[in-house]
This record gives sequence, structure tokens and C-alpha cells, in this order.
Amino acid sequence: MTEALRLDDQLCFALYAASRAMTAAYQPLLQSLGITYPQYLVLLVLWEEDGARVSRIGERLYLDSATLTPLLKRLASRGLVERRRNPDDERVVQVFLSGEGKRMKRKALDVVRSLLCLTPIPIDEAQRLRSSLRSLTGLLHGATSVPALPP
Repeated sequence: MTEALRLDDQLCFALYAASRAMTAAYQPLLQSLGITYPQYLVLLVLWEEDGARVSRIGERLYLDSATLTPLLKRLASRGLVERRRNPDDERVVQVFLSGEGKRMKRKALDVVRSLLCLTPIPIDEAQRLRSSLRSLTGLLHGATSVPALPP
């Protein structure tokens, strides 16, 4: 039974280590754009859905507002996005790309290309891995309760 507690046998640790390695690989590439990895993720959402509500960005990135708000403030202070209250409902805040934020999209393509060169796995294998991870994420987010541990 103690083998079930081996670090190297834990799926959670394999995912954690891979996530940290991926973030570290992105870091120098994004540094040339002057943004962090979490800021890059926000921009990815906005490049798909310019004018998205803050709540929508949070849903897409699995981030709560306490984490997302400082990211958006930093992006706004950099002149990459603008936060605006919806005129029809003042409670709703939408985020729009600035001109510079829109132009950064072209530069971000170089980040993707560079990362593909750093990740020497075949594209079909990467797509299968991404699909498996999306399925796992969906299953974990869909779990409504966690079974109680035995006494």
C-alpha cells in the first residue's frame, strides 16, 4: 500500500511537474513581449473574445476574481487592455484589447513557433495529450463531491 504513496507514481505530481516545466519554457519567450505567463493566458482569451466579461475570462482560465483582477490591472497599466463597465449593467466589467494588445497577437505567434521547436514531440501526440488533459480537467471540474476517506 505504501507504493501508492510514491511521489513518482502520482498523476498529480506528473501534471504539476509538467505544468511548471511548460511555464518555465514560456518564461523567456514571453519576457521578450514584457508579459508573464498568466498575462499571456488572459491575452489568449481576449484574442478570441475581445470585450469578454471578467467573469467569462475567469471561467475560461479557471481563475477567481481575486486572482484575475490584479492580472487585468497590470495588463491595463501596460496599455494592453482596457476595462470598461457595461453601460447596460454597471455591475458587469468587460475587457477590451487596446491597439497595442491587438498588435501583440502577431508577436505571440513567434512564441508559439519557438515553443513548438523546444517541444520535440510529434504534433499528433501533443494533440492527443491536450485532449486527454481537457477530458481530465472536465471530469475533475464536474465532480460534485469527493468520497470521504475511510476512518
